Amino acid sequence: MLYSQYAWLYFFLLGLFSLLVGSFLNVLIHRLPIMLERSWRQEYQDYFAEGDNPPAQTEPYNLFLPRSACPHCGHQITALENIPLLSWLFLKGRCSSCQHPISARYPLVELLCALASVTVAFYYPPGWALAGALLLTWILLALTFIDFDKLLLPDQLTLPLLWVGLLLNLSHQFVPLADAVIGAIAGYMVLWSIYWAFKLLTGKEGMGYGDFKLLAALGAWLGWQSLPLILILSSCVGAILGITLVVMRRHQQSKPMPFGPYLAIAGWIALLWGEQLTNWYLGLLS
Repeated sequence: MLYSQYAWLYFFLLGLFSLLVGSFLNVLIHRLPIMLERSWRQEYQDYFAEGDNPPAQTEPYNLFLPRSACPHCGHQITALENIPLLSWLFLKGRCSSCQHPISARYPLVELLCALASVTVAFYYPPGWALAGALLLTWILLALTFIDFDKLLLPDQLTLPLLWVGLLLNLSHQFVPLADAVIGAIAGYMVLWSIYWAFKLLTGKEGMGYGDFKLLAALGAWLGWQSLPLILILSSCVGAILGITLVVMRRHQQSKPMPFGPYLAIAGWIALLWGEQLTNWYLGLLS
């Protein structure tokens, strides 16, 4: 009813909700790599603990504890200072306690999440397909920034994404289940084959295993037919962004470039415009 009679209100409320999701994604992007590193260190210490001396216990650190605080002065962020987008603008991008600059990436992630979510809602009516498309959008956004920061695509995000894609396609929400299963297998094997071919020829690793899993997840959501388009788009996006970063001198040429963000961006484009782009490309060839 809200969607059909009050479309403007529907998109407005979705945008507001997506700003909140974007705020949570900022926490996920920052904390998940730290949580994983602490978990790996704890496992190492547990395994190599000598005698009966138990490893030292640390304070809880997860997506909810401790409360968000300024990394420079330790000032705990209040509720009024944690309103998506508005708080950063009101504070003029600075901590209210020590006046240290707050990264503009926080409101950027929130804004990107809202804009991408509203865009998805224009193409998918309310239902399971829309819920799935929004979930895919949010996770791809988180993976993009985590990989840019840490050269890491966590299994904690890529593997559930793969299984949820297969689960949704049990009822053909995006593609038939057979296409989704083949897409998951082919997505993994394509990059796995490229990885080993490159390593055998050069002795170097050209990408990480997380890239295999991400493309497998995209294949599970969008089917094997989408894989060529995703690979072509990711290469184009990677070339454009890579050249832009080098020109802007924000990336050292010797530093590894993550491939996951380009896969994520290409997968999101394929989610919305994959069929049109494929038909346009085939039309050029005919």
